[in-house]
Amino acid sequence: MATKRSRRKFRVMVLRLGHRIPRDARVTTHVCLTARALGADGIYISDVHDRELVEGVNRVVEGFGGRFIIEAGKPWRSTVNEWRRMGGRIIHLTAYGMPLPKVVAKIRRSNADKLVIVGAEKVPGEIYGLADWNVAVTNQPISEVSALGIFLDWLFGHRRLEDRYTDARIQIIPTAHGKTVVGN
Repeated sequence: MATKRSRRKFRVMVLRLGHRIPRDARVTTHVCLTARALGADGIYISDVHDRELVEGVNRVVEGFGGRFIIEAGKPWRSTVNEWRRMGGRIIHLTAYGMPLPKVVAKIRRSNADKLVIVGAEKVPGEIYGLADWNVAVTNQPISEVSALGIFLDWLFGHRRLEDRYTDARIQIIPTAHGKTVVGN
């Protein structure tokens, strides 16, 4: 359990589009780890079920603690439509969107649950119309991993960077030099 995560008014899930096995395994893993580390409640991997990816992310959650959901294989349209039916809002991270500094406060003020969409391959044009906010972290080419990390950091006002989990079996202790890892 995170120290502050339960105080949040809304839930944040990430939808990863276009995951290709094995081509995107490493990058999608990094999307998952970034989502978890920076405050998202979970991730949906659209359209394909990658058992190794799901198991790997679940091992990290078991070791480092907290609650993080990973689901794979559901068609992206079903996920988006279900999210909308439940009253959630959709954020699409794209270089073609509105600048993050101009929209993040409005996104943050919305108490609705949020689905953050990041792509792997070319994102279907339909996504741009379905999103409540098309958000650009920058209008330059950028990886989906870094865009997601920057977006979540801004969304949560830099407060997720020091989350600690009481159920962690493995904990990294910050040190100026070397590595300190303890097991509980």
